[in-house]
Amino acid sequence: MPGMFFSANPKELKETDHSLLDDKTHKKRPKTFRMDVKAYLRSMIPHLEPGIKPSKSKDILSVNEVMQWSQSLEKLLANQIGQDVFGNFLKSEFSEENIEFWLACEDYKKTESDLLHCKAEKIYKAFVHSDAAKQINIDFHTRESTARKIKAPTPTCFDEAQKIIYTLMEKDSYPRFLKSNMYLNLLNELQANSLK
Repeated sequence: MPGMFFSANPKELKETDHSLLDDKTHKKRPKTFRMDVKAYLRSMIPHLEPGIKPSKSKDILSVNEVMQWSQSLEKLLANQIGQDVFGNFLKSEFSEENIEFWLACEDYKKTESDLLHCKAEKIYKAFVHSDAAKQINIDFHTRESTARKIKAPTPTCFDEAQKIIYTLMEKDSYPRFLKSNMYLNLLNELQANSLK
């Protein structure tokens, strides 16, 4: 780091204050974030009473549903709670714009034709434009192609960019999500509750 000098003498390193190197300072925000996510996930986990099966209620998450999330990103995103949990994971990795863009595109495809232009402009300005606050990671060619397509918007004008973002999530974020404490803890907690 510029302006920081460390001694090569190990004894001097032991005697100095290493608050910048201390892991606790880096975990403050994520710990709070984890607590919020845990509270959210707990609200999704059924508080089982004898004789009540979790899969009967649409609001209650089952072990099978969560296990299906590991089969494909498509199955994860097909589930509303899966979208929320994956979105929270992406937020913890500072890449929530990917799922937000993907969901916006899915919603856009269902838009009535007279509203396409207005919605296309909003999505473009929010995610695709080079100065977008939540700019997605796409190549220059796709960005320019999308800019041309929204001038005469169709329900498919974001498909190329959406496919790139889906592939990015599928190959990058999704495998990490399946190995994350967020997913594994949820699955373990549901499995433990199903045994009660």
